[in-house]
Formats: sequence, C-alpha cells, structure tokens
Amino acid sequence: MSEQIIQITDVNPVEVYGINDSKLDAIRKYFPELKIIARGNEIKIIGDAKNIEKFETKFNHVLEYFHKFGSISETNIEKLMMQNGEMQISNGEEKTLSSDILLHGVNGRIIKARTSNQFKMALSIEKNDMIFAIGPAGSGKTYTAVALAVKALKNKEVRRLILTRPAVEAGENLGFLPGDLKEKLDPYMQPLYDALRDMIPVEKLVLYLETKVIEIAPLAFMRGRTLDDAFVILDEAQNTTESQLRMFLSRMGSAAKFIITGDVTQIDLPRHQPSGLIQVQKVLDGIKGIEFIYLDGNDIVRHHLVKKILEAYEMNSKNKV
Repeated sequence: MSEQIIQITDVNPVEVYGINDSKLDAIRKYFPELKIIARGNEIKIIGDAKNIEKFETKFNHVLEYFHKFGSISETNIEKLMMQNGEMQISNGEEKTLSSDILLHGVNGRIIKARTSNQFKMALSIEKNDMIFAIGPAGSGKTYTAVALAVKALKNKEVRRLILTRPAVEAGENLGFLPGDLKEKLDPYMQPLYDALRDMIPVEKLVLYLETKVIEIAPLAFMRGRTLDDAFVILDEAQNTTESQLRMFLSRMGSAAKFIITGDVTQIDLPRHQPSGLIQVQKVLDGIKGIEFIYLDGNDIVRHHLVKKILEAYEMNSKNKV
C-alpha cells in the first residue's frame, strides 16, 4: 500500500474539484481501487503504487487542460480519462472550452453559455470588438454580456467595465420616484447590479464601484467621453434614438470591447420616435469587426412559461394585423 500527496498551485481548487467535488468524482470513478481524499489544495491518494502513478498522469492532464484554457468541465474530464498516452485536444474542443464556461462566480458558481446563441456571443467577442445581441426577454443576452465583461476584467484584458442603459420611462414617470438622481436611476440599472452580484463578491463589487473600476450609469452620462481600455455594455438599446445610439457607438476608444443588447419587440420610446437599434442593423451591416447575433425563443432560460407567454403575445399581435 502506497500513499502520495499532490499539491494544487496557482488555481482555486474548487475550479478543479467542482461544486461538491462533482469533477473530482468524475475522476474517482476511473480509479475505484484508490482512496482519493481532497483537502484544500492537497489531494491524498492511497493504494497500489502503479495505480497511483496512473492517477497522477491523468490528473496532471486535467491540470494542464485547466491551465491551458482557464476552465474544465466534467465532459472534458471524461474525455481526458478515456484517452491513452499524451493529452490530445482538437481545435474544435479548444474553441468550445474557451467559451463554454465563462467564469466562476460567487461561491464557485459556474457561469457559462447555456444556449447556442449565448455560446455564439462568447465566441464572437473573442474575434470582434463590437457585437449586437438582439433577442427576446429571458434569452440571457444581458447576463451573458455581463459575464463576458467580468471575465475580461478578471483576465486583465481591460482596466474597467462600463454598463449603461437609456433611462426611458416604461409606463412610469421618473420624476415622481423618490430620492436624488442616483436613487431615481438605480431601479433602471437593477438588472445589471443583479448580474454583477452573481459574479463578484459583494465586498469586491462595492470597492470596484467606489473606485470606478466598474461604472453603471445612464446613457446620457456617456456623452463627450472616450472609453479606452474598457469593456462597455449598452443594455436595452431598443430604447435609444438614432442619435443616442450613434453618440454611444462613437465613444469607443482604443483597446475597447462593446456589446449592445436589446429586444426590438419591447420598445418604450414614443410612437413617433424610431428605435436606433432597428436602424443600426442596416447601417452597420457588413462592417468587419462588428457582428449581429440574433437570439430567439430557443434561448429563453427563464421559467418555461416565459417562452409560452411570449409566443402567445406574438400570435395575438399577428391575429390583430
């Protein structure tokens, strides 16, 4: 009977073990004859020396995979366990893994692209500096955009995040809301705060907001600025006018990434005022470095009734025509 201890360095062990050791369990089932105990950044293996040696080889492949791509899934672990000899990774698999798991959020929560079009957003922002994600409520376009922005900040690809929305009144009067300007505007920005709280610990998020590493502001506050070294998200872009959207897009500075999200079926602008998001699809179509991604009902990841509700409203609208 032999015993070996493996030290895990330069990585959060939870990212390798998985929540409740789910990824480690995927490895354990290939070595039933070994006793594998994980404590912090140490793994103790007890059993036959040859089996321990095989385990070390496979586990090193897991760590190599993680260090190469920044994340690893149970599916990837399964493939690594079943491979013979040296670790081999196809180009397609490399492309998938680098985008599927976007980051690990608060308490090790795995945040990843959950649909094909969310996945497409993650791939697109790697090769384009500006993308438009257009789709219905609940399709995850805002949440995915925020996850991609936080990932870029954590990887030091940008120095700051800027998240903005047009403060358009959706059937309510902003002037009658209580409080100062910030307190009046914060409800409009709440979906952005909610997403960030899933991805960044509260104390760190507060610090980022205080030091302007992360800035959440209404669209009007973007006028006259140049946004360098920043990952910028414009949410609810369907509620921008043509001139507002043009102003925002021209804020783009050097080493910047822009994601613009919106739902053209939920425009809250006055009826006589056309949406800038509708016009921009024709104006910027075909420009290299800009991609339009269209999400649909298949991307809705909220309660299953949301998809049915939206389909019912869409059918009702068609019947009125």
